[in-house]
Amino acid sequence: MKTKQTKATILTAKPRVNVVTLGCSKNIHDSEVLMGQLKGNQIDVVHESNNIQANDIVVINTCGFIDNAKQESIDTILQFSELKDQGKVNKVIVTGCLSERYKPELQTEIPNIDAYFGTNDLPDLLSSIGADYRHELLGERLLTTPSHFSYFKIAEGCNRPCSFCAIPLMRGKHVSKSIDDLVKEAKFLASNGTKELILIAQDLTYYGLDIYGKRNLSDLLRHLSDVEGIDWIRLQYAYPSGFPMDILDAMNERSNICNYLDMPLQHITDNMLTSMRRGTTKQKQIDLVNRIRDKVPDIALRTTLICGYPGETERDFEEMLDWVESTRFDRLGCFTYSHEEKTHAHNLEDNVAEEVKQERVDAIMEVQQGISYDINQSKVGNSYKVLVDRIDGDYYIGRTEYDSPEVDNEVIIAAKDNYLRIGDFVNVAIERAEDFDLYGSVVK
Repeated sequence: MKTKQTKATILTAKPRVNVVTLGCSKNIHDSEVLMGQLKGNQIDVVHESNNIQANDIVVINTCGFIDNAKQESIDTILQFSELKDQGKVNKVIVTGCLSERYKPELQTEIPNIDAYFGTNDLPDLLSSIGADYRHELLGERLLTTPSHFSYFKIAEGCNRPCSFCAIPLMRGKHVSKSIDDLVKEAKFLASNGTKELILIAQDLTYYGLDIYGKRNLSDLLRHLSDVEGIDWIRLQYAYPSGFPMDILDAMNERSNICNYLDMPLQHITDNMLTSMRRGTTKQKQIDLVNRIRDKVPDIALRTTLICGYPGETERDFEEMLDWVESTRFDRLGCFTYSHEEKTHAHNLEDNVAEEVKQERVDAIMEVQQGISYDINQSKVGNSYKVLVDRIDGDYYIGRTEYDSPEVDNEVIIAAKDNYLRIGDFVNVAIERAEDFDLYGSVVK
């Protein structure tokens, strides 16, 4: 005869930490570091488990960047707060950007959360769970992505004065990690099956100024390129002002540095760039894109833009639309402006109607869809090295070096090549193309 398990007996079991991650790839990285520390303290840890247990300690790593992300974080906190009230979880701890930015307000509005921590409070967070911060675990993480690729954060924070951005309020000033520490982390990841490093930071191109006295991304790239087992190194979040052209020399010299660059340009008109405090001009941005393409002709350029920034006129928007059409970026994302408290732009009137913002985003993305279609059609008949990311029904899904996970093109490979495994590199002949997908078969 089975005995009835009571809540009291459940809570005497060893606690498990369930980490819930919201927001960007930087939060993914931070959650992985937290999980690595917990494992090093012999604490059972899972990531976003749907199997909620009454003895769980839930750690929510929040995003506080724009309105939609903030609302998602608040909704998630409220969800687990209610589960705690119902006795379905033991403790709820909140960390990350939202609690860094709004901790006093959150403590007042949602008081039954056990603890709130900011973005740089990892030792205190661990202590609240009964764990110690272990320096010897530097660079060790529990990956939440597929093991063959990893988001690789080379710096924290940002020194840029962009008027619309709240990141410095949440992440602080730019702090680079040392090359030695990053190489150690890369070797650990490679030894555990990672083949692709996706370099992230608020501003990759600022790397090294604070600890080496110069922009030193090219030197870091060469050191990482030498790590055995790392087949691809991808650059995301490069800033255009003061762009160090020597990183393109490293890209040309090293075959495992992808011909790919994510460089958010945000806008193109001089009055918008000035108000946004971007430290550049329309002509400088045009010249920079041309110089990059001249130096690495095979490069895939990705950018992101903002529509509806305060004071953006119809003429500003049309000028940006024309520029998108003529520049023909390989990849492009576009977002509506979000009026963020305590940013410089918050002093300006948010005077572009939300429906107008969205109409402008839609117009730009419609143009980009046509550009993407044309670029993809030009790939038909060619073969590319593809990294297999996942299996989806009867197909393998992968990417070329010109594509980052989740945001860019995918390559769909027919199931007849059923010997493939996730994390394999294969050569694929492209047989047809759509706006954002390529279809092909393995070349044997």
